[in-house]
Amino acid sequence: MVTRDEIADPQDLPLWLNLNGRPQQSGSTARMIFGVRELVSYISRYMTLMPGDIISSGTPPGVGLGQKPPRYLKAGDQMELGIAGLGRQRQRVVAFEPTT
Repeated sequence: MVTRDEIADPQDLPLWLNLNGRPQQSGSTARMIFGVRELVSYISRYMTLMPGDIISSGTPPGVGLGQKPPRYLKAGDQMELGIAGLGRQRQRVVAFEPTT
């Protein structure tokens, strides 16, 4: 868990995503349409936020749809993403297998 005093300015944090070990997206919370404080304030009107909760707020430039040709995630792709000072995570894409 990261406490408020550990982040000097939540509205100035670099963020990134690598796909299969290659840089794919890079940005900063400074370029968000809605600021961190505004998002937390708005969401808090409707629910109680707890430590560890995640607010999905969008994505920086570099999404696959905007590439030529478009690049979509496929089974086996490995993503690693992070926000400076907050941490990182890794995910592997798996194929959807419907159950009967």
